[in-house]
Amino acid sequence: MTAIDTSLAADRAAPPRLHRSLTEPREIKNLLLSGLTWVVALAAAVPLISVLVMLIGTGGARLGLELFTELPPAGFELGGGFGNAILGTLVMVALASVVSIPLGILAAVYLAEIGPDSRLAGTTRFVAKVLTGFPSILAGVFVYAAVVLTMGRYSALAGGLALAVLMLPTVILTAAEAMAMVPRKMKDAALGMGCTHSQMIWQVVLPTALPGILTGVMLAVARVAGESAPLLFTALFSNYWLTSLGEPTASLSILIYNFSSMPFDNQIELAWAASLVLVLIVLLFNITSRLIGRPKV
Repeated sequence: MTAIDTSLAADRAAPPRLHRSLTEPREIKNLLLSGLTWVVALAAAVPLISVLVMLIGTGGARLGLELFTELPPAGFELGGGFGNAILGTLVMVALASVVSIPLGILAAVYLAEIGPDSRLAGTTRFVAKVLTGFPSILAGVFVYAAVVLTMGRYSALAGGLALAVLMLPTVILTAAEAMAMVPRKMKDAALGMGCTHSQMIWQVVLPTALPGILTGVMLAVARVAGESAPLLFTALFSNYWLTSLGEPTASLSILIYNFSSMPFDNQIELAWAASLVLVLIVLLFNITSRLIGRPKV
């Protein structure tokens, strides 16, 4: 065997070099960009962390059972709570979900499976995308003109409908995208086994796309839970417990708006506590959406 053959054999037998040199231009560029990404991420997290720290430090001091069981206090009164505002918020979000989720899923079925290439589907997608950036106060004005003026009074029902207008485009787009991601082979297999098109949709497409649909629903709920502008025109506010959907009702966002501008320390402290509770509710919905949408191992 010649010296050249011996050298080639040694090169083949030698293990590859897997370590990276910090002096290589590519490695320097990678370190600089990674460091810049961390700096930008930390800078973006500063406002969020500062708000959370302020809410926990200021609003957490007032957390207690009375906040969830008592009514808002009057001007010079001490103590009190905002149990009616929590109840009103949950009721209106529930009403919005009852209206928007079925309509949104049915519209998504049409967009994804029944007529995905039709002119109506294209128009619906365009309108839904426009509505995702729709100013929330305009939704309140629309429901005010359509419902409040017709009924002659503010109500929790009108507030729920205003929130449903804001939820609907998010539910439609996320549900349609989740259904479109169902593999074509699963749909063809169902049809090949003798299923009708409707059976394929209800027994194959919807169950498979359910995690994505639920994620979109939770994100839509988290978005509207903290809305205040549409509720000013529809549900207004109340210092009493909700007893009927046809009467004005309190909400956390409007309570924060009202109490934060008052010259009384007790009301300002309650506004901070209500802000913390509202943030925790929205955070709960976001965490739930993440858990639901997490891929199963």
